[in-house]
Amino acid sequence: MQDLALLSALWIFIGSGLGGVARWAVSGFVANRFGETFPWGTILVNVSGCFIIGLFTAATGDGGRWLAPVEFRKFFTWGICGGYTTFSSFSMQTLTLAEDRQWLLAGANVVLSVVLCLIGVWLGHVLAMQINGMKGR
Repeated sequence: MQDLALLSALWIFIGSGLGGVARWAVSGFVANRFGETFPWGTILVNVSGCFIIGLFTAATGDGGRWLAPVEFRKFFTWGICGGYTTFSSFSMQTLTLAEDRQWLLAGANVVLSVVLCLIGVWLGHVLAMQINGMKGR
């Protein structure tokens, strides 16, 4: 059992690397093509990642037309899609809650994710600015 968990972790690790490289390539291509004034590359990655994970999970899940082993589903969804954009995982989880008519939980997931992530990035930024101000002291 432990060997299976280690193998799953390895496949997710490999998929994450592939997804991360794809994110870098797509974002870079869009930034080079349209500039970096507005984050079009990030938006394209997030939207395309959400589309891909939605298509894949519905097509390979219960009642789906394509059969995919559980380990491949983990490799693709948690690995490739997760490495490409965690927004796809967030969106899929929110959709699942909404499909299960867990409206309050779906809404809480959206609000908490956006608000807490903005607070987190702000706090990290503030801390880094403090550390940067300590140079030479």
